[in-house]
Amino acid sequence: MTNLEIIKGIYQGNAEQIAKNLQAALAPKFEWIEAAGFPYAGTFHNLDELAKNVFVRLSTEWIDYRADAESFYDAGDTIIVTGYYRGNYRKTNGRMDAAFAHIWTLENGKIVKYVQNVDTKKVWDAIEGV
Repeated sequence: MTNLEIIKGIYQGNAEQIAKNLQAALAPKFEWIEAAGFPYAGTFHNLDELAKNVFVRLSTEWIDYRADAESFYDAGDTIIVTGYYRGNYRKTNGRMDAAFAHIWTLENGKIVKYVQNVDTKKVWDAIEGV
């Protein structure tokens, strides 16, 4: 499986399949960077940390939260994905359509680094119900 195919698999299927694909693709040691200004900002190095601080919160605080990938750019060991985060914030029902760019770095077919870039203003507008 190519690096591009591995990363495409992370964006396809239901939440359970996406989680399974991501878990299988992560290297034992990785760096996961959620953008500064994002409500779940931080740098994480293991799956437990990542699940607790990002994925559990996304699944409980948002309705129909998803990352809709639109374009994939294959640069060998680096894959860049652009698209939009979409969903409604549960407490305010604020709607989000926030552009993102994800930069994935792989070594030997495993993800060693993820960097999130996102229009955080759109995320906060949804949270605040603007």
